[in-house]
Amino acid sequence: MSGPRIKSTVVGSYPMIDWLVASPTRQALDDATSVVLKTQELAGLDVVADGELYRFDINHPETNGMIEYFVRPLENVRADITRKDVADFQAVSGMGFRKHPAASVDGPIGEGRLDLVSAYKRVRKLTNAPLKFTITGPHMLTKTLLDRHYGDRGMLARAIGQVIANQVKEIDADIVQLDEANLPGHPDEADWAADAINIILDSVPNTPAVHLCFGNYGGQSIQKGTWDALLNYINSLHTDHMVMEFAFRGYDELARLKDLRDDIGFGIGVIDIKTTVVESPELVAERIEAAAKHVGADRIKYVHPDCGFWMLKRSIADAKMEAIVKGRDLFEGR
Repeated sequence: MSGPRIKSTVVGSYPMIDWLVASPTRQALDDATSVVLKTQELAGLDVVADGELYRFDINHPETNGMIEYFVRPLENVRADITRKDVADFQAVSGMGFRKHPAASVDGPIGEGRLDLVSAYKRVRKLTNAPLKFTITGPHMLTKTLLDRHYGDRGMLARAIGQVIANQVKEIDADIVQLDEANLPGHPDEADWAADAINIILDSVPNTPAVHLCFGNYGGQSIQKGTWDALLNYINSLHTDHMVMEFAFRGYDELARLKDLRDDIGFGIGVIDIKTTVVESPELVAERIEAAAKHVGADRIKYVHPDCGFWMLKRSIADAKMEAIVKGRDLFEGR
């Protein structure tokens, strides 16, 4: 039997492993990441990811390390935040769930101690399976920073994008995925966000992807908005496919994306990560069918959860991954 046409994968994060928190050594991190990768392989996923364990920040569980890991090592970025920094950030942030900036930008951005290449290489040696490597996008990172240097969010985002792009050039993962969890709630910022993210997407050696969702904090969707408001933004991206949230929101919205560029494929969320209920393979197949009715089965390249698994228990995440594969197989008559 030939391989599946629609590939199964994850968005990125995996539930934090208890014994890694208790003993966060380099060896423990490698061991825990190996467990995450092997679990995905045993579930039958076509493309695996590292679970983002390496960047978990216990002091910032609301964002699972997707911010501080990337910005605090940068050159001319200050992590010691004053009361005035907090007040200034709250006046301009546009990040309702976050009251304190991740850091303050006090000079020209440089890569400093950020080393995504080494983080990737540590993962690459742990599996022979096709691998996705995920990176927080420049729009999200910019919105969490207090800018005391550039005076323009677009300029700051492009500076961050260039630093990340310089490292992404050396990351030969099968897929490099940029995650933007704030933009769907702020479509008016799409122009400067697209300029910055395309700098990175153009540097990806293999397959570039972009993940968009409306937020997942404590099982809640924290932003309102619609996919059609982002159509021009998505069409401007230099990406192979989008990785998008649909299981929670429903599939009728796909009709609003009928004018998506023909060369951009769909990654369809078929697992609701905001509930602990494990979907049946039949429900997953029905969700793929619902998406295919709007965009055509040939436009669907990947199926995956709506977002990362990090807020769920491992047993639930593992069962949901198995459901993705079995439901995809059922849809394809495998």
